[in-house]
Amino acid sequence: MAFRLEVVVVPVADVDRAREFYESCGWHLDVDHDAGSEFRVVQFTPPGSACSITFGLGLGHDMTHGSIKGLHLVVADITAARADLVDRGIEVSPIRHMSPDGWQDGVDPAHGRYNSFADFADPDGNTWVLQEVPEMS
Repeated sequence: MAFRLEVVVVPVADVDRAREFYESCGWHLDVDHDAGSEFRVVQFTPPGSACSITFGLGLGHDMTHGSIKGLHLVVADITAARADLVDRGIEVSPIRHMSPDGWQDGVDPAHGRYNSFADFADPDGNTWVLQEVPEMS
């Protein structure tokens, strides 16, 4: 039996501000459905992802905006992914990697799978982690 994660709810304080932010990330807008002042659902999908995020009003969740931390976006080339976001005006941390001596600046020289990271946050403080997993050849 397959268990596919398809949507993650991201709590935001201002739906329009969040929509603008995720649009600026270059993510695909799947849905923006408004059914009056009590209900609105917005859904975005990061490029190449099978999982989307959703946020809005009246969705029936009781989460504090900004409370989602460390959602991982796996990328084949972290340098290119970070540069794309920065070019779009997103503030992204410098890239770092783990070594036997602890955290080091820059991309893992061996481009080890799951070993290079960079972070960014949406306007509410929900955080995202870019994690490099180079393509297998």
